[in-house]
Amino acid sequence: MPLDQIDVDELEHGDEKEMSFFDHLEELRWHLIRSIGAIFVGAILVFLSGSWVFDNVLFWPKNESFPTYRFLCWLSDAVGLGDAACFTPPSFKLTRLHLEEEFMTHLKVAGVLGFVMSFPYIFWEMWRFISPGLKSSERKYTRGIVFICSMLFFLGVAFGYFVICPFAVSFFASYNISDQVTPGIQISSFVNSITMFAVPAGVVFELPVVIYFLSKVGLVTPEGMKQYRRHAFLAILLLSAFITPPDVISQFFIGVPLYGLYEISISISARVLRNAQKRELELYET
Repeated sequence: MPLDQIDVDELEHGDEKEMSFFDHLEELRWHLIRSIGAIFVGAILVFLSGSWVFDNVLFWPKNESFPTYRFLCWLSDAVGLGDAACFTPPSFKLTRLHLEEEFMTHLKVAGVLGFVMSFPYIFWEMWRFISPGLKSSERKYTRGIVFICSMLFFLGVAFGYFVICPFAVSFFASYNISDQVTPGIQISSFVNSITMFAVPAGVVFELPVVIYFLSKVGLVTPEGMKQYRRHAFLAILLLSAFITPPDVISQFFIGVPLYGLYEISISISARVLRNAQKRELELYET
């Protein structure tokens, strides 16, 4: 058989031993064990630094010194709006209602932040398990995926922490249905809110990567995303209106980056489609 008729993938992987289903399960088990071990190490570091993490990270959005509040006040004054876009969270105390509440919250925070810290390693372990099943031509288009996904994840967490959290804390903490309600928030409730707004944002920012792979397999097209652009825009507006104070500026700071992410995903899908059509044309000409 001529060399040019030999499958390149066969040359690259022909000497690899064929793995059974249970071999794959065993390999996946060790990838998961190492990933859990990384989370455990990160959780220990966070747990040992508990006081600093709570005072300087988790509780920071309830203080006027938080960068987002200071930036918006500066921006509002710089553009001549006075205090129109300047806001700070209301003063409130964090309390505990159960004996074990602080300890359990401490454990939960350690686990969540341990996952955030070790996300690049976890993704790398999962990618090591998935990538051998890809062809060489497919691997070529996934170079740097661990770095890209990690950066998108951390960018999303930062967006959730510095943009969504301050607006959400200010709105929900200042919402008062009756003067007979004394502002006092459970520490577990506050911490749950901060992690709920910050960490899932990291997952949302993986949208371009998800769209890339869905476009590669033909499940998503740029035309389809453009068709539902208005639905996505409306969903983003509703989300922004729900978690921000009732003013346009606050909704702008949250809605625009999220919608920009959707538009970037459309561009990525269109590029994948163009590359696929180009390869088909090259194959047809040869």
